Amino acid sequence: MYNPPSDAAHRRHIASAYDEPGTGQEIDRRTFMANATLAIGGIVGLVLAIPIIGSLVPTGGAGEGTWAALDPKEWSQLQTATDKPVRLNFSVKYKDAYLPEGTLDEFVWGIKTSEVKMRKARPELFSQTRAGVPYPAVVMGFTVFSPICPHLGCRYSWNSDMNKFACPCHGSTYNFEGVHEAGPAPRGLDPLPLRERSGKAEVTWIRYDKATPDRVVISYAS
Repeated sequence: MYNPPSDAAHRRHIASAYDEPGTGQEIDRRTFMANATLAIGGIVGLVLAIPIIGSLVPTGGAGEGTWAALDPKEWSQLQTATDKPVRLNFSVKYKDAYLPEGTLDEFVWGIKTSEVKMRKARPELFSQTRAGVPYPAVVMGFTVFSPICPHLGCRYSWNSDMNKFACPCHGSTYNFEGVHEAGPAPRGLDPLPLRERSGKAEVTWIRYDKATPDRVVISYAS
């Protein structure tokens, strides 16, 4: 005569099956727990990464950042300059996903030129290609260059002895109009947006990608 096990005995049997690491039930349970842990970890990681990714991706195109006023005295020096560039300082506002809004001291290199000269020296800037810029390269008879070397992002300067712009990091050199002459840089110097408002010269700070012949916006002051 068959006597069914009591409820207590049945529960002990089920519990013992899960206690034995080799049983199918225990293997299934451990697999489920491992997969659940990975899934939860992935979701948490994605949630944490969203603000970081958002802070690294620009929210618009070139020329959409805010405008910063150049130093008036230095701008006056540029207006009377001839064959030498002038360093123009300004303060730019920045925003970060984890830090409060603040200001950063920056500068550009300004040259006195004309659109005719720049079109002849730098035709790519006026082209409808990725090497061009979507704003005037010459404004009011001036061009302002980003101080960042297009090679690997170092800061170049004007070398009076060489009579050209030179990057001390890897030896890239550029002439007065920013034409790349020597060294590993893949393109010439990057002009930035320039305008005049209420008697003041203003610039928009844009950071372009490095190590590429194309001008790809990475970030700009917002």
